[in-house]
Amino acid sequence: MPTPDPFLRNLWYYALPSSALKTGKLVGKLLLGEPVVFARGDDGGVFALRDVCPHRGMPLSYGRMQAGQVECCYHGWRFNSGGACTCIPSLTGQERVEPENIRVRSYHVRESQGGIWIFMDDPKGRAEVVPPLPVVPDIPAGQAPAICEVMTFPCHIDHAVMGLMDPAHGPFVHQSWWWRSRHSIHEKSKPFGPSHLGFTMRRHRPSKNSFGYKILGGVPETEISFQLPGVRIEHIRAGKRVVGNLTCVTPISETETEITHSIYVNDGWLRLLSPLVRIFTKRFLGQDRDVVVMQQDGLKYEKNLMLIRDADTQARWYQQIKNEFARAQDESRPFVNPVKETVLRWRS
Repeated sequence: MPTPDPFLRNLWYYALPSSALKTGKLVGKLLLGEPVVFARGDDGGVFALRDVCPHRGMPLSYGRMQAGQVECCYHGWRFNSGGACTCIPSLTGQERVEPENIRVRSYHVRESQGGIWIFMDDPKGRAEVVPPLPVVPDIPAGQAPAICEVMTFPCHIDHAVMGLMDPAHGPFVHQSWWWRSRHSIHEKSKPFGPSHLGFTMRRHRPSKNSFGYKILGGVPETEISFQLPGVRIEHIRAGKRVVGNLTCVTPISETETEITHSIYVNDGWLRLLSPLVRIFTKRFLGQDRDVVVMQQDGLKYEKNLMLIRDADTQARWYQQIKNEFARAQDESRPFVNPVKETVLRWRS
């Protein structure tokens, strides 16, 4: 009996910041347990292949870019952006080997707003993807992030995602003068509704204990959306100033997950604050990571989670949406969003 895939397929996953892949270079990464090599040609275009040469198993990321193609460092086999072999230097013409019949797996990639996304389809071919592919997420407030921080969490993607959308841990995990304190806890009420592969906290004024928003001046309003597989987008607006926060949760393996947080702004004055905001961002992510590290000590002995009907509702929705998406894929039918329009109340 085949082992079920631990990750959702046929979705866009955030792979790496554009700045991490230079022209004419290769970057190898493990994504969803699969080795992938990203390449950027001299024309600036990006493509991705399975990071294993079919000849002797050498990771292609140890090689180099040559004439816009990936060249293996072991025997010089070359592969184009579609994964087809174009050159085997050792051939003399007598071997009856046609290089173009040799292929490595290629992936759909998109570069958008300073980030590189990869479409992780089903390697077993259980569910076909019919072109055109869905669009990658769009972030308001700019074409390139003012800040981009990446951090690895030692946990399964589910725990990272549920921590991301959990509003109740703020006063305990993120205690600071500029964000939360244990004494700032009060009841909150927010409107929610279904949105593309997820749900959205409808536009509202941030809570009075959210000091970080005050830096924008005026009367800020925010809307926060979540969509599979693990993409959170916050759109903050205060007069003419707009901030877009993009947080992406990408599984490396079943026990490691990468969190990328990017901040987009449309105001030069806000961009000047980037060095200071970067310090706060790293601290914020680090606090979440520290909690996840401690959580793993308990999860060794207890896998079941007690998700109650308060601030855990968003985590419950995530599980329901994830299960529905997987069933829809297996049954080759459209996804039906289980989230309904509602108002959630909790204390945080």
